[in-house]
Amino acid sequence: MTSSPLDSRAENLLRELAPQVLGAVIRRFRDFAAAEDAVQEALVAAAVQWPREGIPDNPRGWLIQVAARRLTDHLRSELARRRRENAVAMQVDQLASARDIENEIDPDDTLILLFMCCHAALTPSSAIALTLRAVGGLTTAEIANAFLTPEATMAQRISRAKQSIKTSGVPFSLPTNEERAQRLGAVLHVLYLIFNEGYTSSAGPQLQRSQLSQEAIRLTRAVHNLLPDDSEVAGLLALMLLTDARRAARTGPDGELIPLTKQDRTLWDRKEISEGVALITATLPKGSIGAYQLQAAVAAVHDEAARAEDTDWPQILALYDLLKRMSDNPMVMLNHAIAAAMVRGPAAGLELLNALDSDGRLSGHHRLDAVRAHLLEMGGDHEAAIAHYRIAAGRTASLPERNYLMTQAARLREDSAG
Repeated sequence: MTSSPLDSRAENLLRELAPQVLGAVIRRFRDFAAAEDAVQEALVAAAVQWPREGIPDNPRGWLIQVAARRLTDHLRSELARRRRENAVAMQVDQLASARDIENEIDPDDTLILLFMCCHAALTPSSAIALTLRAVGGLTTAEIANAFLTPEATMAQRISRAKQSIKTSGVPFSLPTNEERAQRLGAVLHVLYLIFNEGYTSSAGPQLQRSQLSQEAIRLTRAVHNLLPDDSEVAGLLALMLLTDARRAARTGPDGELIPLTKQDRTLWDRKEISEGVALITATLPKGSIGAYQLQAAVAAVHDEAARAEDTDWPQILALYDLLKRMSDNPMVMLNHAIAAAMVRGPAAGLELLNALDSDGRLSGHHRLDAVRAHLLEMGGDHEAAIAHYRIAAGRTASLPERNYLMTQAARLREDSAG
């Protein structure tokens, strides 16, 4: 008898529990890499057994028990092989039952793990990569795509980060106020990347992986509860809510991509929009304005337009002008070009895109060609637009994006032939 796939409830449960279980196992065994391997084995075991036997009454305890057993077996094996090494012997002396470990769980384990992954012993890029892996559950390939970095390079970075955490001896506890201030930027950036990967998946048959974006929102709420007066934390939460509000309208019946201008805005989540607008309205007047607040303000302008043609593009362009001054992010510059085209015409946007052609971070990225195709179409150069739609389609690993881009090219070809 073969087991059936996990349903969405079980998948969401595993994703929510994974960082909690990892935190509990790290707390006891103090070995990040070994604990993560053990938890991954427990998650695989759950994916095989739960569809067949049902979700256990205490799923977190079940996962901890399996992970602790795997790690205990590993340590005993190491002890047998390296008896003379006191470090391994000391670790085995600390072996505890799964019940003991579960009793030690801190309600903030996920939050502690989040800040631990952003420890000062790591470079910002390594901290973000490790957090995406350990807390966000992204694959190495997905993280590499988010960083525009080769997968092999990212795998090495994550491996080195785990070793750095181990050798640093960092305690598994919430950081001090000073440590928290040092790590907060990396924590917010990783949550931003997790959300983006969930909102628009970099690869695969589905446009969205809502469990990732929901996990990012959940974790950002936790950070906001910890730091309620931090304007950028509030700005990031507002940005996520205002963006996620459009989720139901972004795909059609067959999972096809529906662009912002064509979406049924009655499907947008008004509760999320109201919460996001309230957050950004409360934070903007506080004086210190950051990139997440400005991006949230852009999202609010889009969400408050009853129709696409009602969008206040001059205001969006002004916000992107501010963003450009404080950020060297090429995606910000790409969106600035779109806003400029909507206000000043496609030629102005295309001129700004030309300056991005030499930016190595966007070299070969499908978004640059997709935007160029759209602006060329706006300007009436359909042949060039078709060519760039096709180039963009060939450069994305997302099937819904590829299908959408090829459909745009085919539509223009049919219009030209007609």
